[in-house]
Amino acid sequence: ALDDMRRLAARHSDSLVVIGIHTPKFDAERRSRLALKTINRLGVRFPVAHDPDFITWQHYGVRAWPTVVLLDLEGNAVHSVQGDMQRDELEKRINQILDAAGSADRVFDGVQPVSRPEPRHPLQFPIGLAATASHLYVADTGHHRVLECTLEGRILRQFGSGNPGNLDGAGGEAGFNLPRALYLAKDLLYVVDSGNHTLRRIKLLTGEVETIAGTGRVGGSASLGRVDPLQQPLNMPCSIVGSSDRLYVAMAGANQIWEYDLVQRKLSVLAGSGQLGLSDGPAASATFAQPTGLALVQQTLYIADAAGSAIRSLHLGNRQVQTLVGQGVFSFGAEDGSRTAALLQYPTALALDPQAPVLWVVDSYNSTLRMLRLGGGELRRFELDYAFSEPMGMASGPGMLFIANTNAHEVVRIDPEARTAHRLSIGE
Repeated sequence: ALDDMRRLAARHSDSLVVIGIHTPKFDAERRSRLALKTINRLGVRFPVAHDPDFITWQHYGVRAWPTVVLLDLEGNAVHSVQGDMQRDELEKRINQILDAAGSADRVFDGVQPVSRPEPRHPLQFPIGLAATASHLYVADTGHHRVLECTLEGRILRQFGSGNPGNLDGAGGEAGFNLPRALYLAKDLLYVVDSGNHTLRRIKLLTGEVETIAGTGRVGGSASLGRVDPLQQPLNMPCSIVGSSDRLYVAMAGANQIWEYDLVQRKLSVLAGSGQLGLSDGPAASATFAQPTGLALVQQTLYIADAAGSAIRSLHLGNRQVQTLVGQGVFSFGAEDGSRTAALLQYPTALALDPQAPVLWVVDSYNSTLRMLRLGGGELRRFELDYAFSEPMGMASGPGMLFIANTNAHEVVRIDPEARTAHRLSIGE
């Protein structure tokens, strides 16, 4: 919907004002600080009002996120549209309102871009991480670039110019737009370029950046599998993992998990009907709620369903989906305990501990690190003497964890055995 608003505002720059109303779903989102952080992370430049008590929601009879209400020149609500990818319908309605206004004398006062910017930091809203025994790769999301660093945080190379764009080419000349997730496979670094709705690949030997899927525009899955991946629109990809010949992508905007066959260069829907929900069963009919984190453990794909505050599993053999933690799309909290009783609040990243059967969970809106013991174990908080601020990314390595402390604009290295945390001075 944000993409639609930007394009409509640009097309009708002399006659349309866009005003956002932030109405929270999660408890954490009732805090105006978090709302402002999210606005800045997403690059929103139209005015946004914070409405934690649903006053405007009730006034306009809104029933779902997102909803767009159109007001005429007199301020009367004349039409509303629910859901994503409604730009054509909105365009038609806007033109009807402007045609009805005719050539009546009116003065249009455009709204100036709004900005309450973040303080300047070497990193800006980092999210995606990938680690080897000697290197750490960071998706510096707000700066539209990917960094190659030492494990101590010294920058070795930068991929991407640092300005938003959608351009392949040599490392520093390429353009990314809000790169969000990374997956490392030998000498290839795969990048989920969420702002461009594309999958990119960096050849680490040469630094060359190339697009492997997506058109740069948001889209659905109607023609999936019948076209070149470069001609297939994607819908807000958020995470990526893989095996020797396949990539698995969390397509948050479509509420689905997609598969990319690297040998046949073919995209397909692996799981998810496309409806938002938390229903289990066969992959084709199961529902997800904005999946944003993935971890692959042998034949099982673990999924962090952010909007459902849930951890799901997808067995790649029998294609069955199961909810491990999560009680419903509107059930969330910060409870430890058994899988039937535990609660999360907007989890966004997962990682397998290489030394134990433990799945690490970034519980973003509780600003905590959780651990789920595989094989039926409980969900527990991992206590650390460190203050997190809505972390959204993670990578694991032998004896270490790296956390993208997103809203604090930093990366933190954790020693799980010693229970210590150390902030990396990347770019400082």
